[in-house]
Amino acid sequence: MSADGFEKTNFAWQMHQLQQRFSEWLELKLSQNTPDLSNASFPSWLINLIKLLWPLFKAASWLILGLVVTWLLWQLWLLLRPYLSSLGFELGNSPSKTTPVNDRTTADWLGPSRQCYLQGNYGEAVRCLYMAMLQRSHETGIIPHEPSRTDGEYRQLTQMLPKQESYQTLLTTHEEICFGNAEISPEIFDRCQQAYRKIDEK
Repeated sequence: MSADGFEKTNFAWQMHQLQQRFSEWLELKLSQNTPDLSNASFPSWLINLIKLLWPLFKAASWLILGLVVTWLLWQLWLLLRPYLSSLGFELGNSPSKTTPVNDRTTADWLGPSRQCYLQGNYGEAVRCLYMAMLQRSHETGIIPHEPSRTDGEYRQLTQMLPKQESYQTLLTTHEEICFGNAEISPEIFDRCQQAYRKIDEK
């Protein structure tokens, strides 16, 4: 194979080189910034104290920087989570992981809903009620489950049902969670739970 057949560079290697150069530059700058106070007219005990505390100051600075970066990444995750969820990406061990509706029973959704409510995770509790509503509709044959169906399509299908207001409450709240990033209060959860109970009445 000729020398021309080998890859000379790629994006990953360039990013690695850039990261390495930045790390070396940062290390150089930090090592140069150690204060040299030997010629200052401070008492020797103060100079020794500053030299002693300087590494602690650098470590605290890095810790604060790490916390700020972590906080910013968390805020970015909170901002993007509804969009990722609507695209089908689910991360973590949430009770409503993307298990197909017809693989779980209504009780399989109501249990986690109650658990999330007790933990103060009202948004996830409402989401489980919504999934229980879909599962119940599927089990009773009112609206057979289709994975591609949207909330708008479910809204159209429930408009002629006797308890359509209850369906609308759960559908609207679910849309607000997924697309509006709404904060769900205990009162909103109670309203959704009452709506589900009306749907579940014989």
